[in-house]
Amino acid sequence: MAMKYVEGFLVAVPAANKEQYIKHAADAAPLFKEFGVTRMVECWGDDVPDGKLTDFRRAVQAKEDEVVVFSWFEYPSKEVRDAANQKMMSDPRMKSMGETMPFDGKRMIFGGFVPVVDV
Repeated sequence: MAMKYVEGFLVAVPAANKEQYIKHAADAAPLFKEFGVTRMVECWGDDVPDGKLTDFRRAVQAKEDEVVVFSWFEYPSKEVRDAANQKMMSDPRMKSMGETMPFDGKRMIFGGFVPVVDV
């Protein structure tokens, strides 16, 4: 049985764009599911403290009026995730959605992770 795979995202979203962001994510969810995502979680920053050396806000160069959003997708395997990313890059629906993102995608950070503890 293949190990699940997680892809995590961190973005800075203008606080004024909260409802627009939620709609954007909800509209994208069926596409992500079609591409192989088995679980999608979007989390609006609520208690994101400033650190002494590093922190979430600095990681995405969040401005004073922006909120940090932490998201993750779960896939059945890394192979499914890799195939999904290829589909996302070539699908015209994703290109259209990318042109209307309610945040600065250039400051998004992301990465793939192999779960090592899942209780």
